[in-house]
Amino acid sequence: MKLGKKIVALRIPILILAALMLIPAVIGYLKTRTNYDILTYLPKDIETMKGQNILAEDFGTGAFSMVVVEGLPDKDIASLAEKIEKVDHVERVISYASATNGTVPIELLPEDLQDTIRQGDSQLMMVFYDTTLSADETLNAVEEIRDVAGESVFIGGMSAVVIDTKNLSDHEVPIYVAIAVVLCLIVLQLNMDSFLIPILFLTSIGCAVAYNMGSNVFMGEISYVTKALAAVLQLAVTMDYSIFLWHSYCDEKKEFEDKKDAMAVAIDKTFVSVLGSSITTVAGFVALMFMSFTLGLDMGIVMAKGVVIGVICCVTILPSMILIFDKAIEKTRHKAWVPDFSRISPWIVKHYYIFIIAFLVLIVPAYYGQKHNKVYYNLDSSLPKDLQSIQANEKLEKEFNMASTHMILLDSNLGDKEVRELIDEVNKVDGVKTTLGIQALEGAGLPREMMPENIVNILDDGEYQLLFIMSEYKVASDEVNAQCDEINDIIDKYDTKGMLIGEAPCTEDLIKVTDHDFNIVNSVSIVLVGLIIIFVFKSASLPILLVSVIEFAIFINMGIPHYTGATLPFVASIVIGTIQLGSTVDYAILMTNKYKTARLGGMDRDGAVTTALEGSINSIFVSALSFFAATFGVGIYSKIDMISSLCILMARGAIISMFVVILLLPAVLRVFDGLVVHTTFGFKKVQGGQTPLHQGPSPLAH
Repeated sequence: MKLGKKIVALRIPILILAALMLIPAVIGYLKTRTNYDILTYLPKDIETMKGQNILAEDFGTGAFSMVVVEGLPDKDIASLAEKIEKVDHVERVISYASATNGTVPIELLPEDLQDTIRQGDSQLMMVFYDTTLSADETLNAVEEIRDVAGESVFIGGMSAVVIDTKNLSDHEVPIYVAIAVVLCLIVLQLNMDSFLIPILFLTSIGCAVAYNMGSNVFMGEISYVTKALAAVLQLAVTMDYSIFLWHSYCDEKKEFEDKKDAMAVAIDKTFVSVLGSSITTVAGFVALMFMSFTLGLDMGIVMAKGVVIGVICCVTILPSMILIFDKAIEKTRHKAWVPDFSRISPWIVKHYYIFIIAFLVLIVPAYYGQKHNKVYYNLDSSLPKDLQSIQANEKLEKEFNMASTHMILLDSNLGDKEVRELIDEVNKVDGVKTTLGIQALEGAGLPREMMPENIVNILDDGEYQLLFIMSEYKVASDEVNAQCDEINDIIDKYDTKGMLIGEAPCTEDLIKVTDHDFNIVNSVSIVLVGLIIIFVFKSASLPILLVSVIEFAIFINMGIPHYTGATLPFVASIVIGTIQLGSTVDYAILMTNKYKTARLGGMDRDGAVTTALEGSINSIFVSALSFFAATFGVGIYSKIDMISSLCILMARGAIISMFVVILLLPAVLRVFDGLVVHTTFGFKKVQGGQTPLHQGPSPLAH
């Protein structure tokens, strides 16, 4: 009771320190950069990422935009290009006029080159930046170009998509938090017995969220996906800890006359219980760190850290506030409005066979569905269609039949003859509209000596020469992936050190990397959680049974999109399983702990299972409902499909896990009771009705 007594004695200094710590937390939050470019999380040693670095370091340009100019005559386009070139961090602008110095009429160009440059009253130009695709300087340059160019110009490409993602995400994130807080507050008011205590819960968790987000400054930057989900997810997975402390305190007040003594005992019990329970949640987030696609590392560190900070705040800030506001809490007492569900427990246990049959019927379609989900990798697919970048990319596709742009890096010493042969072969690949480079311009009747020096420099820096491929196929499509593979084969014939880079090749690598990560993350999360359950129950069978029950819930959750025809963002297929396992396996641990205690206490099989369900059903319901409330509203509101899909899946997963644990787990424990008794340490005492071994209570047990 030493820790509890110290916290109680220092409750005033703790709250003062908690308030003061919000200052560096806010500063840290503001100084933490947000990365809106998901592709930067690809492994640094793959060829496409090496090529991007060469582009930035050797050519001095890490990004470019395809720009559609509508309704302007050539002289005005030339004037606009000059204005754009004056924007900070714009390296150079290539348009028809700048590339030819006005010496070759557009009508004399080859037909395929004319089609690439002009369609109707629309012309195409390329803007190159001296910073990388998602650098703050590049994003600011895109914003300034939009201001300079006006409504007649549409800026496509990844940098424009990133700036629109940034603007939309920055606008929505505060609203996510507000929605989650309001819905959680409603759920807590229905389930708690005081109007004030939910506000104290949310205040304590709010401090934990602030400290977590502020401490991210030591990471330098976090992804916008992590930033958008961290506060909501931290609220969802740590709410149980606060509820347990409150109920533990209320129980101890019946034993102690002095509320401070009651709180000291409650803190100690909560700390032991919550520490054990939070390990499974942390394990789920740690599993994400094993992804080679380092977005998982980003999310894993932030969320695992958030859970640990949440535990600390639960046993320091929250009890301090409860003691200080004890009188106000008592004045706002009311009866909880949620009914007692424990009365249906005997019926569920008696009719266990119904749920075993339901499991046998559902397991095959659930497994099949989650294995055959449609997944999208095209990052702009997750954004609203009315954004400027999405409209620009649609114009490129519809008017210029250009859905993506690749780049080839070749050795500068490769002869013009070989380069022209390579270009000819690439142009014959299905879906390639045209290939642009110095040789293509020479073939259009413009000698290299007559080309502007800045144009030559961007296409050949003396070590590498650069070709641009205009493709009719969309990024992340099977067609463009096959196209990239065929182009890579052609490049290898002429230059073994040549590289194909750009959004489509990067996305193809993303598909390969994340397919591998899916299996790694799921395996690691199952192993980690299984090991924790072995440690908790000292059993060979219970880890398999409990993990299998939650995995069944995950199969149902992830299988639903297949049958509804929904297409999921690739991130969801990787992270949802481990998050749902780590966050909801505690429901199963709680019930199993009560079952084991009852069995060791001398109860028979059916009595122990019924008692376990009666003692845990209300706690599981409140926990799942809190998780649902924190995530569902965000999923409905968000216009970013990646965020929306993740939140909907997490919300639905919590409810499915709740039903599966309440309905199926009692049946599993009843059917496999003999196996559990013979494979769990200490169960030899069952027949004699000995006193049970001590098991720390779960934070759900209130």
